[in-house]
Amino acid sequence: MAITLRNPDGLPKIDVYRQVAIASGSKLVFIAGQVAWDADGVTVGAGDLAAQVEQCYLNIAAALAEAGGSFDEVAKLTFYVVDWTADKMSPLLEGVARATEKLGVTPTPPTTLIGVAALDVPEHLVEIEATAVLD
Repeated sequence: MAITLRNPDGLPKIDVYRQVAIASGSKLVFIAGQVAWDADGVTVGAGDLAAQVEQCYLNIAAALAEAGGSFDEVAKLTFYVVDWTADKMSPLLEGVARATEKLGVTPTPPTTLIGVAALDVPEHLVEIEATAVLD
């Protein structure tokens, strides 16, 4: 494995992701921010943050497969969420849980969540970008 995920002593133990990703591979893969579009460019889950997070993960998985990788090689995820408020955490985590179960991903790599005013089109509630390291 090119990525080892850790929660070191002295940092909070977050259930939904690990604080540190240690990369030992040599092939870096940078995936553009993925929104909740299906293969035809149709938005999946309009108005449903959980469904959109799930679709973003599935899109990232497809991009990783194209590079010869999987979510096991993701070193970092960055979430951009429109009009972020704390009450959106539950549906966001629901979408992550559904996607990671579907994809067999555990644990999730380090993540950053950034609240934004808007994304590319009004119906997109979240965009997720990924960085992976492959052997």
